[in-house]
This record gives sequence, structure tokens and C-alpha cells, in this order.
Amino acid sequence: MNEKIKNYLGIAAIFFLAVFAYAIFIYADSYSKSIEPSSFRSFSVSGDGKVIGKPDVSKFSFSVITEGGKNIGALQKENSEKNNKAVEFLKLSGVKAEDIKTINYNLEPRYQYYSCPINKSGSELCPPPEIVGYKIIQSVSVKIRDFSKIGDIMAGTVKNGANEISHLSFEIDDLTALQNQAREEAIKKAKEKAEFIAKAGNFGLGRLLSIEEGGASPQPIYYRSMKAASLEEISQVPIIEPGSQEISVNMFLKYEIE
Repeated sequence: MNEKIKNYLGIAAIFFLAVFAYAIFIYADSYSKSIEPSSFRSFSVSGDGKVIGKPDVSKFSFSVITEGGKNIGALQKENSEKNNKAVEFLKLSGVKAEDIKTINYNLEPRYQYYSCPINKSGSELCPPPEIVGYKIIQSVSVKIRDFSKIGDIMAGTVKNGANEISHLSFEIDDLTALQNQAREEAIKKAKEKAEFIAKAGNFGLGRLLSIEEGGASPQPIYYRSMKAASLEEISQVPIIEPGSQEISVNMFLKYEIE
């Protein structure tokens, strides 16, 4: 009886070890496929996609600059009144409220500096700078969708309280659709390149391991800044053709080698 029990136990132990070894093999195989293969089992390719788009919005910013004494409240009121007048003009000119946005509001002191006579010992007898008033700079960003109104709107903004016009640019308001087209083209080129390399290298093209995007969005076309002193010049700004912009995207694909 004891001998039979020993035999049964031995068989059971062998069966258990076999099952355990098989489970380890399955796990190791599954794990090796789940992790990123080493460089000799994978390769990477890249593709670029380019599409041409035409700018549909013009952007510029204007600043209302107000200088005065130490009465900050009165200074803020004056600045706000000028800014509100300029904004109201923009709305009456057809610019939507959502296309007008305050981008900066800065209150800074104005100092009085004194000449510093030098005494006999060579040191300066210089009183500290004195605050004599404050300056407020409020800047607003504006989008114009009708390019034929650019010159009139910029000139009118200055006439209605703005001291400075700057950062005139043309750009595409929503790049999503164009970027997706560029991505699609880039991925297609990368896949074709991978298939060619696999065929030329006489190996099988395995599963796609990763995909990454590179590249940058197009930069807006900028024009020079214009001061309020050049009001006549601003009013004579011609209709500027925005031209076209290239949207470029790079895609990087990594494939497993079979």
C-alpha cells in the first residue's frame, strides 16, 4: 500500500511540474510579445504629410496707454473709458464679441529721478527716486474675418482711443481638418516605406508597435507694428493678400520584424 501511495504521489508531482512548466512557458511567451522588442526585432520609419491652407482670419492687438498722477482710481476710469470706446467701435464695425479679448492689463509707477552731485569725498548725494504718478497699459487682441476692413478698422481703433497697433498677422483659425489630412498622408507614406523595406530586406512586416507625431503648426505671417503717430499711414493700409500656408506633420511608426 505504501509503495502504491508513493507511486501515485510521484506521478502527481510529475504532472504538477509539467503543468507548471507549461504555464511558465505560456506566460513568458505572452510577456515577450507584450513588451517592446529589442532593436534587432523591430525597425522604425517616418513619413511626412503636407497640405496647403489659406489664412481665414487676421489678428492684431491694440493698446490703450494712460499716464497720470497718483490718483489710481481716476487713471483707471480714464483708461477704461478709452478702451471701451475702442471696443464699441470694433463691435459697430462688425467684429464679434468673441473675437475681442483683453490680453494684458498693467499698472506701473512713474518715477522722478534726480541729478546726483558729487561731494568732496567723491560719493554721490542722491535722493531716492520718487513716485510721481502711474501708467496703465491695457492691451486687447482682435480677430478680423473680413480682410477688406483691416485698414479701416485699425485706423478707427486709433481714432477711438488706442495709442498703439501691433502684431498684425494672418493665420488659419482652425487647423484641425488640415492637420488631420496631413497626418493621413504622413501615415500612408510611412506604411508604404515600411512595406518596401520589409520586402527589400526579405523579412515579414509584423504588427505596429508604436506611432508618434512630430512637426509643428504653421507660423502666422506677421507685419510690422504701427504707432498711433502714424494714423494717416494706418488708414492707407492696402488690402493685403494673406497668401497660403503649408501645414506639415511628421509621423514615426515602429514595426515588429517577423
